[in-house]
Amino acid sequence: MYRWNPEDYARHSAGQEAWARELLSGLNLRPDDRVLDIGCGDGRITAELAQRVPFGGVVGVDLSEDMIGYAARRFPASDYPNLEFRQADARTLPFDEEFTVVYSNAALHWVRDHEPVLAGIARALKPGGRCRMEMGGRGSAAALIAAFEAVADDPVWRENFERFEPTFGFHDAESYRRWLGEVGLKPERVRLTDKDMVHADREAFIGWLRTAWHPYTSRVPAERRGLFIDAVAERYLAGNPPDTAGRVHVAMVRLQVEAKK
Repeated sequence: MYRWNPEDYARHSAGQEAWARELLSGLNLRPDDRVLDIGCGDGRITAELAQRVPFGGVVGVDLSEDMIGYAARRFPASDYPNLEFRQADARTLPFDEEFTVVYSNAALHWVRDHEPVLAGIARALKPGGRCRMEMGGRGSAAALIAAFEAVADDPVWRENFERFEPTFGFHDAESYRRWLGEVGLKPERVRLTDKDMVHADREAFIGWLRTAWHPYTSRVPAERRGLFIDAVAERYLAGNPPDTAGRVHVAMVRLQVEAKK
């Protein structure tokens, strides 16, 4: 499990938040829906979900104890009585027919094997319930991953990556449709779509690398991690320079999933 810095993440996750709001805009919640937010992170979107279901309730879960603690402090029960945060592993969700909606954005690609995740979602949903999720898909951030791999193979860093295996689960639509069906979820829309993640400048890009690419960065001792991230940024920007406004672009592939129980 990786150690997250919630405050740093909140400052450098504008791209994830923008896509979360896109996903949220098409959720069509009823006032009495019971919603499960998987991978709730710092709780910003989870709190907004709670405001949209005044007669229902929302539970945000995340594997990171740091994130859950931060979210609970930032959005306390005294201000959000229909909102709860719990530490939980997406692969072993502890719910049984409690929710009408499952929502997840930019979280499930942290899990390599999605079959137990989908089985847990199926258990968590009430009959007729639905899920709407978006995550990194097959081929996402290929140029950036190539930069990480190239720097990791440099003799300066190579010893930190012995027997290294990335833990991201970037899957294709065909496999996902099959997995959904196997757990009793009817696919309604499952597709890969290209998206451009834009960072305001090099500093914002480096902040995103620091807060969102732990499988690579956590392999490097903390005292040298900044140097490693700088090297990855330089490698990436050499082949993918900023635009005329200084913004850094990263080509991403998103797997969009809508299904019903």
